[in-house]
Formats: sequence, C-alpha cells, structure tokens
Amino acid sequence: MPETILLDAEERMEKAVEALKNELSKIRTGRASAKLLEHISVDYYGAPTPIPQMASISVPEARMLVIKPYDRSMLKEVEKAILASNLGITPTNDGQVVRIVFPPLTEERRKELAKLVSKHGEDAKVAVRNVRRDANEQLKKLEKDKVISEDDLKGYMEDVQKLTDEYIEKIEKVVKEKEQDILTI
Repeated sequence: MPETILLDAEERMEKAVEALKNELSKIRTGRASAKLLEHISVDYYGAPTPIPQMASISVPEARMLVIKPYDRSMLKEVEKAILASNLGITPTNDGQVVRIVFPPLTEERRKELAKLVSKHGEDAKVAVRNVRRDANEQLKKLEKDKVISEDDLKGYMEDVQKLTDEYIEKIEKVVKEKEQDILTI
C-alpha cells in the first residue's frame, strides 16, 4: 500500500516536470523553433487544428520559420492565427509560404522572459511540494489506521522527501537551461 503511494507521488511529480517543460517550450528565445507554433490552432475547414498538423514547418535560418500549409488556401488563416497568438511576431505571406522572422530580443525582454521562466519553475516546485504533502497525509492516515508502524511511517516519509528533492533539482536544472538559452545572445 505505501509503495503505491510512493509510485503515485513519483508519477505526479514527473507530470509536473513535463508540464513545466511544455510551458517553457512556448517561451521564445532568440532562435526560431517550430515548438512555438504547436499551441496555435487554425480554423481548418471548421475544426481547430494545430499548425504543425496542417503545414510543414522548416527553420532555414536561426531566426526564421517557414510555414508551408498543405492546402495553399489556408495561408491567410495561418497568418491570422499567428497574429492573434500574442507571440509578438509578425508573419509575412508571399502567396506560397508564411515566413516568420524573429527579431533579436532586447536585453530588457530577455530579463522579462527569464523572470517568467523562474515563475513557471516556482509553480512547478509548488506542484511537487503539494504532491509531497498529499503523499505524507496518505502515509499518516495508514499509520493512524495501524496499517504501518510509526518507524515505517518515518522511513516512507524520508523516501517521499528524497523524491521531492530529486524532482525539485530536475526543475531547477530545466529552468536554469532555459534561462541560459534566453540570456545567450
């Protein structure tokens, strides 16, 4: 029974790290990345469809994305969706493809993005700590119900703390990598 609590806690902590990575992939650095367009949907014949599912995306230069819809009639829709996404980028449509040129980030904008990354990291740490609290409460309930002894409870709670420390460290590593990515010119 306590093992399932530990496994569940580890699974939930892993999900918190994955959610953080997903959230950080949406924050643009100084380089072009197709991941920026994953969460932007286009009205594709009445169904909201993510851009990567209805177009090929290439990165011909470090700060340029080229989007070529499989159906050329969707060029205007893709352009509109990107403009509405609040990414702070302006696409250009030449009748064949949509090009996005990423302007270099200003020092001020880099610092803002680094703060945003830190905030997402803190949110992920809070999520991991909440998982720890839940697991500890479940373990205390087992001890109260005489399923495990007080000594077992201490051991399991130490295991939960080790898991927490491990995942907090992973989060800090992910955040640090993203901040370096943003602050590198």
